[in-house]
Amino acid sequence: MATEAAPARTPERQAFYDQIAPANLAPLWEQLHSLVTARPQPKCQPAIWHYAAVRPYLMQSGSLITAQEATRRVLMLMNPGLGGEASISGSLFAGLQLIMPGEVAPAHRHTQSALRFIIEGHGAYTAVDGERTLMEPGDFVSTPSWTWRDHGNDNNEPMVWLDGLDVQLVNLLNASFAEGYPEDTQPVSRPEGDALARYGHNLLPVDWKPSVKTSPVFNYPYTRSREALTALAKNGDPDPYHGHKLRYVNPATGESAMPTIGTFLQLLPKGFSGSPYRSTDGTVYVAVEGEGETRVGDTVMRWGPRDIWVVPSWMPHSHHAGSEAVLFSFSDRPVQEKLGLWREARGNA
Repeated sequence: MATEAAPARTPERQAFYDQIAPANLAPLWEQLHSLVTARPQPKCQPAIWHYAAVRPYLMQSGSLITAQEATRRVLMLMNPGLGGEASISGSLFAGLQLIMPGEVAPAHRHTQSALRFIIEGHGAYTAVDGERTLMEPGDFVSTPSWTWRDHGNDNNEPMVWLDGLDVQLVNLLNASFAEGYPEDTQPVSRPEGDALARYGHNLLPVDWKPSVKTSPVFNYPYTRSREALTALAKNGDPDPYHGHKLRYVNPATGESAMPTIGTFLQLLPKGFSGSPYRSTDGTVYVAVEGEGETRVGDTVMRWGPRDIWVVPSWMPHSHHAGSEAVLFSFSDRPVQEKLGLWREARGNA
């Protein structure tokens, strides 16, 4: 039914449609084939942002507007298929944020959940609900919904990270709230490393009960994650589609580290040539190490360290590594899984 073309328009039918339009009515049979499709029809297109080409624009923005004036000095990654919508995949937002030496991005909070994946620089901080964490390239840092967060750079070099947010999902539900903190920075109430010590070593405080769905660990250091990938690669063959791939989890529940955004890290051995794979979650990738290419249908995107690209929903794709490579990625998979919508297909199925 959903795959059939719309019925022919006769003069009588058109007159009827015109008659009911002022009553805010419309015939479903005119649109059913486009509303209920036989397979996903993403408007999102495969696209890549080479960091070497984007970085000069980022640095130029640093001389045009301060982090305080902008609140968040971010260049949005705009998908060319979405007609100017502030989205990289259709359901998720992505942008590159710059903090210059000595700057503070003022404290605020909002219902949108956010992730930071550190691209460049050393030692700037993010503060989340009273705890600061220093950030290094490859670290995955989360800021849960409705938690205070601010950022600062006390070092002498620029700091850049990739922002990923569920803006489109929250706005679809008309559930967006935001407010600023009275000061530029929030008070520090816990020492650095407190969250990782309490929750990040396969141990939990004995009487602690989670109050939110986001992981209590908000910085997943790259050094530890990379060690896990290295050990995994030594202990078995790579998956023919993903290489050696791990997902970041909430240690209190075993579920995704963020309730609306899934985050992943994978290692592709040198010479790895992946088999075609597709899934319903459009996915944003970042090359952390190595070089290679991702083939999406007839599109070939060659990537190296710090490059960012997106694979749309349900498009067959494969990764190919010229050298050993590590990829970070994020998608809306947790939401789809909770709703029973997520699907995958391996090979040419």
